[in-house]
Formats: sequence, C-alpha cells, structure tokens
Amino acid sequence: MLKKRVLTSVIGIPILVAVLWFDSFLPLFTILAVTLGILSNLECARLISLSKTKIFVVYSIILTIGVIALRDSTVLPFIGASPDALWIPGVLIAGTALPLLVTPFFLKRQTPGTYDRLSGLWTTVAILYNGWLISNLIGLRGLEDGRNWVFLSLFVTFAYDTSAFFTGRSLGRHKMAPRISPGKTWEGAAGGVVGAVLVSLFFTLPTPLGLPLPWYHAVILGLLVSLFGQSGDLLESAFKRYTGVKDSGNALPGHGGWLDRLDSIVFAGLVVYYYAVWVLQ
Repeated sequence: MLKKRVLTSVIGIPILVAVLWFDSFLPLFTILAVTLGILSNLECARLISLSKTKIFVVYSIILTIGVIALRDSTVLPFIGASPDALWIPGVLIAGTALPLLVTPFFLKRQTPGTYDRLSGLWTTVAILYNGWLISNLIGLRGLEDGRNWVFLSLFVTFAYDTSAFFTGRSLGRHKMAPRISPGKTWEGAAGGVVGAVLVSLFFTLPTPLGLPLPWYHAVILGLLVSLFGQSGDLLESAFKRYTGVKDSGNALPGHGGWLDRLDSIVFAGLVVYYYAVWVLQ
C-alpha cells in the first residue's frame, strides 16, 4: 500500500505542478478542477445511491461545472459578466437550493426510501462540496501571485499528510477519533503540524515560489491548513462510515478515490483563500 501511495504521488504531483505552471497559456487548472468536480460528484452519487435518481446526478454535475467555471475570471467575459458581479453568488445559491424545493414533487411518483427522500439534500451537499469548495482554489489562482498561493495550499497540505502519516506510524499511541478514523493519532497530528508549518515557512524565502508573506503569517497559515485539512479529512471519513465503505473509490492506488484525496485539499484552499483576501489584502 505504501509503495502504491508513493508511486501515485510521484506521478500525480509533477502533473499537477505542470498544470499550474503553464496555466497562464491555457486555463488548464480550471479544466482540471472541473474534471475533479465531475469525478467527485460521480463518487458521491455512487456512495449515497443517488444514482437511483439520475436527474439529480446530472443536475449536480452541471451546477458543479458552473460553480467552478464562474470563479475563473477568463471565463466570465464570455457570458458578459465580471468577477465582482453580485448576481453570480445569488444564482449559485439559488441553484443549489433548487433540488431541495423540487424533490417532493419529483419523487412523489417513485418508491419512497431513505436516500430518495434525501436526494435533494444530498444533491445540494454534492454541489457545495465538489463545486464551491473546489472553486476556492480557482479564486486563489486568480489573486496576485495566485499560482504560488495555490502551491502553498497544496504543498502545505501534502506536508501535513505525509508528516502525520509517518509520525503516526512510528510514534502514534493515542487515537484521535477511533470511531471515525481509527488510524489517526494525536502524535501523528502533531508531526503533521510541524511539517505543515515548515513547508509554509519555505514560501517566505526568496525563491520562484516565494510570497510577500511575513514569517508569522506563514506559521498561522501552516496551523490553519493543518486544522482545516484534518477537519476535512475527518468529515470525509465520517461520510464513508455513514455509507459503510472504507474508501470512496479506487481511482488512485494507495490513496483511494478522488474524494479521499481531495478531502483535505479543498478545505485547505478554502482557509488559504479567505485568509489571503480578508487578512493579507
């Protein structure tokens, strides 16, 4: 399993870096984000048996594409909009709420069941989780030095995951959340925080990935990414326990499915984006 995990990372990370590095020529990162949003939606649909109501699956994918694409400033001119257009958030919020409103009417002719009655709710959750959360990485890419901000989000998350994994394997004794994720320990989490802060501090150095970031803000970001990334990981673990599966899929050998890999990344992108916008700008 460890060999598969390392091999997947060795192949996947350079591809991700290349997509971000050459994103100024083509909106490659947005295309990648949309693709991941679609794949994550399909995994969600399979896990919660939403595939019984295919119209909701199609609807969630369409809205996910829209939520992500509308965060890209290069896409907005094609629909006659600007990034600060106030109607865009309203449309997206109304769009995600629509499944909740139409579910009783659409499903009243179908055999009632737990998942069927909750189809509207799960569709809204899928759009927000796979669309809005991922879209924050597109918003981050659109900021000044946006490419490096995205790299910070990704590499600090990877540093936390890797440090927590190896620290937990060697020193882990005290379980963090045994009923949700039995493998996670407090010792592993502490090691993850150290790794995350160290990598975050790297972005204060004068390198091609450097950011105009004081060291204390880098430390805070390392701590926040650790907290939010771990929270996202536990949230997705709880979701898997609810649906009775170990992994959301097997698309990424050693990592599981797309949801398994994105769970901490999307929450890291969320906190880094709003920290950069609300605190640093």
